[in-house]
Amino acid sequence: MNVLFLCTGNSCRSLIGEAVFNHLAPAGWRAFSAGSQPTGRLNERALRLLADKGVSTEGCYSKSWDALPLTPDIVVTVCASAAGETCPAYLGPVLRSHWGVDDPSHVEGSEEVITAAFERAYAILRTRIEAFLALPLEQLANDRARLEAELDRIGTLLPA
Repeated sequence: MNVLFLCTGNSCRSLIGEAVFNHLAPAGWRAFSAGSQPTGRLNERALRLLADKGVSTEGCYSKSWDALPLTPDIVVTVCASAAGETCPAYLGPVLRSHWGVDDPSHVEGSEEVITAAFERAYAILRTRIEAFLALPLEQLANDRARLEAELDRIGTLLPA
């Protein structure tokens, strides 16, 4: 099963989703990330945060959804449309879900405020990915509607 974490710039939130998913996923599951308008570079704070959490970013790079190595089975958009972001719409025969997360790279303020925003984005994505991987995936593999409903429900979860 291949999961695509998609955002506009593919430098921060989608990177975190890709790296955390691959860190936690069982054998046979793989995540990728991409953007509709990639920045061409990964966010340094996001890379530091993941390194501090012991999550590898080896092989990660900012790329366009046109440059994917394969077609995903599931696409998870992570842009925060409530914040006025335009969320890219991946076209193709895939299961889609939206897990909006505020972009910590746009937060301004003290070092503490910015760090807290990155920690929050990480915590939200990790909570949702853990919930995704805890689903009875073998049972849901043949029930697309139920899997989509579960993924949409997970997209509303926040860390405790």
